[in-house]
Amino acid sequence: MSIVKRVMRYLLGVLFVLAGVNHFISPAFYTNIMPDYLPMHYELVLLSGITEIVAGAMLLYGPTVRLGAWGIVAMLVVFFTVHIHMILQADRYAGVPLWGLWLRLVLQFPLIAWAWWFTRPEKSVPKESIA
Repeated sequence: MSIVKRVMRYLLGVLFVLAGVNHFISPAFYTNIMPDYLPMHYELVLLSGITEIVAGAMLLYGPTVRLGAWGIVAMLVVFFTVHIHMILQADRYAGVPLWGLWLRLVLQFPLIAWAWWFTRPEKSVPKESIA
């Protein structure tokens, strides 16, 4: 694995661990953006925080990288529902500018691509080509 890919993997892992920890530091922020159609907002906020911490930590440990990356991809796809809900209900989030809501949605795509990068198995170099 190249040094750039390794650094990017650690960066993404730490980003998700910190984001998950933030669910426990500021749960009210997350419960306020939960769509009404989902039950148990507080519990789901804690569950998503735990999931982010675990998936992010998995990126930091070699044998679990691919599984953690798939978890992040799946999580980000699920989070699309929250971002779309926020855009459709923008009047409920007057403290957040509409462009900010759209930016959150658009940022999902590079984050998914970033995590997807680590779902791919590493290409091994054949021994005979090493000189």
